[in-house]
Amino acid sequence: MAGASDKYHGVLLLDKAPGMSSHTAVDCVRKIIGQRSIGHAGTLDPAAEGLLILCLGRATKVSRFLTIDEKTYEATITLGRESKTYDAEGVDLTSAARPIPDLDSARLEAVLDNFRGTITQRVPAFSAVHVNGQRLYKAARRGEEVEQPEREVTVSKLELLAAEADSLTIRVTCSKGTYIRSLAHDIGQELRCGGYLSYLRRISAGRHTLKNALSLDEVAELHKDDNLTDQLIPIEKALDFAAVTISDESSRFVLNGRTPDPSDVVSIEGAFAPGDRIFVKDGSGSVLAVGTAAFASKQAPHERPGTILRYDRVFN
Repeated sequence: MAGASDKYHGVLLLDKAPGMSSHTAVDCVRKIIGQRSIGHAGTLDPAAEGLLILCLGRATKVSRFLTIDEKTYEATITLGRESKTYDAEGVDLTSAARPIPDLDSARLEAVLDNFRGTITQRVPAFSAVHVNGQRLYKAARRGEEVEQPEREVTVSKLELLAAEADSLTIRVTCSKGTYIRSLAHDIGQELRCGGYLSYLRRISAGRHTLKNALSLDEVAELHKDDNLTDQLIPIEKALDFAAVTISDESSRFVLNGRTPDPSDVVSIEGAFAPGDRIFVKDGSGSVLAVGTAAFASKQAPHERPGTILRYDRVFN
């Protein structure tokens, strides 16, 4: 939760190094900047590298809206072996590798096409998903048989970047909740030689890209020179939301949970439909809240009497 003493408020794009958990990355930034109110918008496995979105100060209140964005990854699938964890950690190198068939481009494209669009995935046994009140990986480590739940996910793009004798490199754009480990395992099964995820890098999440991310060393240097604020993305720019600006008088009541009346709306920025999330701003452009619209931007607010939005998150 944001505190009155927080120095930094905004979204920080971090280039996470492999070998550290998302929680560890957050702790490292906390120590560097001396601020506790930091959270991340979507975990990245310890072995993976790349874009980790951090929310600082008041921006922690919008982290859940950032997690819903599509994400893009570059991944390497090593063929010829299976893994109980679906990644390199769970590979049994004492067992013999399975023969890898000839993989011409036509066959590979036909296999990959099975994983484009809306698909059903089985959650890895070694994952943090809760089943019957416990996390799957705890049961898996005890050697217990637990049914792995299935979920529907959407793979909007799946490109083959390279095909080697024993590996494939792919680029995947997918919905929240997609396990690239499961995708690697399932592709290996489809090729009938087995496969596991041996490399993973997140290169984008929604409108945010890895090319704009900072390393921990860069964060430390910028903080030391008092230049880190310039690298933070303001809340109103971190999310692609339209907005309503309300009068200064009605702005005073937002913290009390009173929703604006149609007559309180001073202006509308961007286009939205009923059910879309929007910002609520004051006259200076500061974000007061995120809400769900009850009217369309093309419709004058006074044409829809009654409640014009429902609050999802109010900022203080």
